[in-house]
Amino acid sequence: MRADGSAVLLLDDDEPVLDAIRDAPGGEFAAMLEIADHAPVELREPVRGLLWITGRLRVPDPDIARRIALQVADVRPHADLLRLGHGATLVRLDPGSAVLSAARAPQRSPPSTWRPRGPTRSAATKALARPPRGVPLRVLDLLARHLPPALRDLRDARLRPLGMDRCGLRLRVEATGRDHDVRIAWPEQATTVEELRTQMQRLIGCPMRRGADVDPLGGSRPAS
Repeated sequence: MRADGSAVLLLDDDEPVLDAIRDAPGGEFAAMLEIADHAPVELREPVRGLLWITGRLRVPDPDIARRIALQVADVRPHADLLRLGHGATLVRLDPGSAVLSAARAPQRSPPSTWRPRGPTRSAATKALARPPRGVPLRVLDLLARHLPPALRDLRDARLRPLGMDRCGLRLRVEATGRDHDVRIAWPEQATTVEELRTQMQRLIGCPMRRGADVDPLGGSRPAS
């Protein structure tokens, strides 16, 4: 995925879709790309969202394809990019619309609303994926207070973090026979990792200010 919302794919030269693109009027072929969002932590159902992007596939000229491949390599290097022109062909999907299916009902959005957002989400996701030893249970117990009463009272249920962003925190309650996804909004919008930490502290009751040694986004802090 590129910052302008387009998608770059590297396909084997014998992929049938390449012939369909070249034979299509104007060299553009209507297609839909499905992207699965896998949670950074172990879940019973690891896919926490799906993004369907509908647009037009095209095969750029070789010089343009090499330039795009270099741009991709600057952001996300991958050995398969070396196969371009040697058994693989680069194609570009120019998006027309997107539908995001997550905890809420599927939503249709313009490309400008789902393009890459920067480092904040990545840093927060790493914190969810590798929380410090001993911290998750304490933080999750405090977060469980914000669940709807019907979910708080479920027996043998397990609370798992799904993700966080500038607007809030997503949690999954894994219960017998069914999973329930819950979104908890921050008291204020967060745009940096430090602001995320502050909003999380407010959500769990600001234990730092009472001398606890738990940092909800990772690491330990001495009691004050």
